[in-house]
Amino acid sequence: MFHVEHFSLFRQIIKITGMESVKGNVVDVHNCLVFPGEVLFNEGRIIKVNKLNGSFENYIMPGFVDSHVHIESSMLTPSGFAKIAVRHGTVAVVSDPHEIANVLGIEGVSLMINDGNKVPVKFFFGAPSCVPATDFENSGARITASDIKILMKRDDIYFLSEMMNYTGVITGDAECLDKIKTSLKLGKKVDGHAPGLTGKDLEIYINAGITTDHECSTHEEGVEKIKRGIIVQIREGSAAKNFNSLYKLIEEYPESTMLCTDDCHAHDLLKEHINGIIAKGVKKGVDLFKILRAATINPVMHYGLPVGMLKPGDDADFIVTKNLEDFNPFEVFIKGRKVYSEGEILFDHNENIRINENFRSKQIETSELEITPGKSKMNVIGVLNNQLYTKALKVLPKIENGLVVHDPEKDICKIIVVNKYKDQKCAIGFVSGFGFSEGAIAGSVAHDSHNIIAVGTNDAHIVMVVNKILEEGGGLAAFTGSEFKFLRLEIGGLMTNRDGLEVAESQTEIDKFAQSMGTSLKSPFMTLSFMSLLVIPELKISDKGLFDVNNLKFSPLFDF
Repeated sequence: MFHVEHFSLFRQIIKITGMESVKGNVVDVHNCLVFPGEVLFNEGRIIKVNKLNGSFENYIMPGFVDSHVHIESSMLTPSGFAKIAVRHGTVAVVSDPHEIANVLGIEGVSLMINDGNKVPVKFFFGAPSCVPATDFENSGARITASDIKILMKRDDIYFLSEMMNYTGVITGDAECLDKIKTSLKLGKKVDGHAPGLTGKDLEIYINAGITTDHECSTHEEGVEKIKRGIIVQIREGSAAKNFNSLYKLIEEYPESTMLCTDDCHAHDLLKEHINGIIAKGVKKGVDLFKILRAATINPVMHYGLPVGMLKPGDDADFIVTKNLEDFNPFEVFIKGRKVYSEGEILFDHNENIRINENFRSKQIETSELEITPGKSKMNVIGVLNNQLYTKALKVLPKIENGLVVHDPEKDICKIIVVNKYKDQKCAIGFVSGFGFSEGAIAGSVAHDSHNIIAVGTNDAHIVMVVNKILEEGGGLAAFTGSEFKFLRLEIGGLMTNRDGLEVAESQTEIDKFAQSMGTSLKSPFMTLSFMSLLVIPELKISDKGLFDVNNLKFSPLFDF
């Protein structure tokens, strides 16, 4: 037992051995205790955690872990993401690189791992299980069951990323099951993606070997999944926000919940990360230790991550905060190295990522976007704010000069998807919920195959923003009819080498610019990017056409 009267002698020993120490109120998440103490560490490892007499104003606790995130959605490289996330006490990230994999395949996965290895923040990448996410769209690459066998043997691949093809699992698709079996055979976890899945289908999905899900949107759904053995990753991202519906699960099932952001834009990441979710939970009355467990111990134990939890022998991964309310750290340590201190990032990485361009060469013309009316109502995508789900609507079209046009009274805009990788006819539909009274926006971020997606009030404006993205090799574009804004994403149309703070500022600017066109959506570009996500109901659009997710088939624009 360490005694305070021995402190002077112990200090001398520390000085000789090179051991370091940090004092404060130690937050022991394992034992649900807070006590005045000292964390002793040397050569990146915690040697001892001692209790001390006296009082301190600061708190020492394990660093936070994002249990599921697509780094690419921040539009930053892993190293760029790290420089912002670490400000919020994030020391580790469990990441699925399937966004860049849909563009570049295995090359994209290696690109993310290599860049992440150049910074102190711990990145744990999985092997993307669904590239492309479905066979109802064209992507830039394909990762087969054979590719998964190669990837899963790598020491720097920690799990099989979210199995979005839940229908394939349920119906016994051989390739889906082969990918899962490969992972399980090597002792690696399999992440799930099962929006709204319940009952017998859920049982089949789980029995295949899937252990997590980040797509829960109701408390009832979460309870059923947890009782069947799933760990629910409670998501609070830029577009999808499920914390308010699910936070009670943390109190009820503290060992079966984790926290994640899934998709988080740079300007949202700049404000907060996992620390913000923790603060929100504590404010709602969630037990401090239960929510800290969801942000630290649970993901580390589930995935078997080499991330320290303030125990002797662990890596010295911890943060120091001034209170237990906002969880904003003023110091962050990773493997004993101080990487953040009172607003200053204490590491750097300036090497730019370069890839070979794979954008189509042909631009689009307004004549390609003309739609003649059918004899019935249109099938229209209904946007839900802060949700990835959409509604399948039926709306009478507005017709001018024999063509279907934007209808501001019904909040109907045209939406198109342009194949980014080869010249082909674009897919055209209509969407309700963007609220634009003028202009158009477009992006080369379009989950999950990442073609170019655009929505707007007239064809000329849509053509302008799409062609700008094709010219620049990726980005976000907005045009009001008189003014233009653009954010370039030169890495596969998804990410940029620019500094994260600069990107966050540019993104805030272009989002506000889009909002000035009439939309009330908090994240208009993020919302737009999910209109092509064919694994989330009800109605979406890919480069091949309008898609009925519930029935897994293409939908005509008009029910003739």
